[in-house]
Amino acid sequence: MASVQWHSRARKYEAEVQMCRLEVSAVDFSDYHPLKVTDSKARRGGRKGSTSSSSSSSSSVVLDPLSSMLDGSDPLSLFAAVSQTPALPHSISLGRKRREKEEEVGSDFEPWSSKRGEILSRFTTTEKLSINLFMGSDKSKASSPSSAVSEKVRTRLEELDDLEEGSQRELLNLSQQDYVNRIEELNQSLKEAWGSDQKVKALKIVIQCSKLLSDTYKASPFTFVSGLVYDRIWSMCADPHPLPESFSADDVNDTAKETCLNWFFKIASIRELVPRLYVEAALLKCNRFLTKSGIQETLQRLTAMIRGIGDPLVAVYARAYLCRVGMEVAPHLKDSLNKNFFDLLATFRQIHGESVQNQLAQQRVEIPIYLTLYSPAIHWILQCVAYRAPEDYINCAEIWVEFTCRHFTKREVNTVLADIIKHMTPDRAFEDAYPQLQSVIKKILPHFHDFSVLFSMEKFLPFLDMFQKDSVRVEVCKSIMEVFIKHQQEATRDPVILNALLHICKTMHDSVNALTLDDEKRSLSLLINGFIRMVSFGRDFEQQLSFCVEARATFCNLEPVIIHLIHTVNQLAMETRCVMKGNHSRKTAAFVRACAAYSFITIPSLTSIFNRLNLYLLSGEVALANQCLSQADAFLKAAVSLLPEVPRTISIEGKQRSSEPFLLDFINNFLSTLLVVPDHPEQGVLYLVRGLLNMVQDYTWEDNSDAKIRVYISALPLLAAMSQESYLYTIPKVDSNETLYGGDPKFIAEINKLCETLIGQVLDHLKGLGRDEGVCRQGSLAFSLFGCLLAHGDLRNNKLNQLAVNLWNLSHKHGFCDTRTSVRTLEYIKHQAQLADLSHLSDMTARLSLQSRT
Repeated sequence: MASVQWHSRARKYEAEVQMCRLEVSAVDFSDYHPLKVTDSKARRGGRKGSTSSSSSSSSSVVLDPLSSMLDGSDPLSLFAAVSQTPALPHSISLGRKRREKEEEVGSDFEPWSSKRGEILSRFTTTEKLSINLFMGSDKSKASSPSSAVSEKVRTRLEELDDLEEGSQRELLNLSQQDYVNRIEELNQSLKEAWGSDQKVKALKIVIQCSKLLSDTYKASPFTFVSGLVYDRIWSMCADPHPLPESFSADDVNDTAKETCLNWFFKIASIRELVPRLYVEAALLKCNRFLTKSGIQETLQRLTAMIRGIGDPLVAVYARAYLCRVGMEVAPHLKDSLNKNFFDLLATFRQIHGESVQNQLAQQRVEIPIYLTLYSPAIHWILQCVAYRAPEDYINCAEIWVEFTCRHFTKREVNTVLADIIKHMTPDRAFEDAYPQLQSVIKKILPHFHDFSVLFSMEKFLPFLDMFQKDSVRVEVCKSIMEVFIKHQQEATRDPVILNALLHICKTMHDSVNALTLDDEKRSLSLLINGFIRMVSFGRDFEQQLSFCVEARATFCNLEPVIIHLIHTVNQLAMETRCVMKGNHSRKTAAFVRACAAYSFITIPSLTSIFNRLNLYLLSGEVALANQCLSQADAFLKAAVSLLPEVPRTISIEGKQRSSEPFLLDFINNFLSTLLVVPDHPEQGVLYLVRGLLNMVQDYTWEDNSDAKIRVYISALPLLAAMSQESYLYTIPKVDSNETLYGGDPKFIAEINKLCETLIGQVLDHLKGLGRDEGVCRQGSLAFSLFGCLLAHGDLRNNKLNQLAVNLWNLSHKHGFCDTRTSVRTLEYIKHQAQLADLSHLSDMTARLSLQSRT
């Protein structure tokens, strides 16, 4: 059986194809669906052991083990949520620091003093102004220390009454600057009166200045010196120890509290609303000496008092002053700021009322000019309301950005983004607002499917830079890429889009580390590959290749992306060939060689050995299709030399699997390619086939494995096809061995000799499988070799014919061969024997018998 003479059967491929075409027959699809599930046990109802109970059980509903997870959170999500929760001590520390920040105004808050000069220069007048000044009397001199307390009180009350009785004088025909200078003089007089212990006189000056603010059209914001009273009471608490900065009302002695109360009693005696309001607001900070909640309660009460001011312009500046004092004393108390703002909105209805309209008519002031008088106060109140609001502001902006996207253009959306950046950048406030910022992105994306418009917004990418936390930043980038892949209809070469998306994809890529899960890597790779697919430079193939070079350097840590880039470059090489319509110019050849170099350099960087093998083979086929024979030869030789490095097991989805099935698939594909690969003139006949077979022979296969023998059997059809006068398939403009050798008898003899060697190896292996544990494998291999001889061998040769009969009998000897397959094979042989050039098969069929396992 070992002495075999191989002769390949002459093939007529076109005639064989025509014979193998299936006959068309009508099929009734009325009750058919490819996904329809049928009862398998019902079909096998006649088989032994089938019972009614088993049939009924087969129709029961099988629960999907994954469906139960839909009712609750999966354990991995719960674990991720727990792992991302900060430790308690750290959160407490952050909360304390945040509260300390909220309780004081930082340098990022623009003070009123910096606004005052701009306001005075903006709002000017040439009209002459008048001012009523308090004329001080000698009664206000400081009393002697020996005076009784009751005498002091009586004297001060008389001095206050003197103010009400009209000890004042009016200065007329003052310019605006003179008016301001007089106010400054009063401010200085206030300080001097206080320094000389003339407290009542100081209070009279304050009240007089407050009254000026009730004159609507001569109104001007005025700075009151509240620190004088606060410092005085503070000094009274210094005995025996000075108060700490964070003192409470419990730390204040009774004397200081009594003095503080006296001041508020004096203020309460002021009859007019506006002066009483301003003076009490100026001394707001002194409430700290009385009660813990005094400042908050007073702010609420003063806010309500302002509603009693009839003139809306006077009221708005009263609110502005109260907000100013509130920001200096307790900036964390936002409620009063918000109430003042909403009260301001409510008073705008008064502007169109009869009283205001009559005054405007008398003064001959137009509404637009009149409304500009409100702007400094409104701007100040809004600044106070918006200061350090990470949460209130962004919650509002999150809603309004969608309104802006729906009804306005990219210019307005860009303005909103700029404003969000302005508010969220100080103190890294964005770190506490990632969910809201993500929501802003998600509300913008559905309205900007044209990414050239989206990325032309100046503030869009700076907005993305606020996502400093890696996990959040990656999620935002993924959401952008998902929208791009879904809505981008055509490939693009827009540099604005490419640069922006490269930056976004690089952000996703750079988040990958050793701890990144494989599922996450696959998800990121799919998005990046989707972007790469949408990049096209048309017929500018060199620019396309340059982009792939840049992308390879940018996404080097994601193997699926690198694989996709290699496929893209190979496709690019094929497109070049198609566009040139076969005109293989020098420039085109150079470009194809550049593509081949790209792949040849990149493939070794891949970690999966089967990815490397398959890409070497694919790149070799592309080079061969473009008539780059030396490059194709290099790819194929690299693949052959890599075979010894294939491990016996590989990891697939976390489990170790045998690599043999994958290796056999690759070798079979490789063998089919070798048919069109011409021999190298300096390497000898069939050098690639021989090199592959030598590698297969030297490879360390698994114990009790038949893989090597199956490779030998698979090589026989290739060698038989190489011996034909006309090959089954060829590559245009590439001379295969059929052209190079032209049916040379020496070439055919080399093929036959190699086939005989392979058959001898297979037969020797079959002999070694004669024991009990190997008879099943022996039958399977014998039947495979029989089929190969039947299809590709010239069975007119008696020895080859007898070998085929012996292999058939060996495969059926122990009854392990599939009976149905054997019957169909025998019917096929009998059908073929009816053909004129295959009549010799009729004698062989008489010697082929069917045996069953006993």
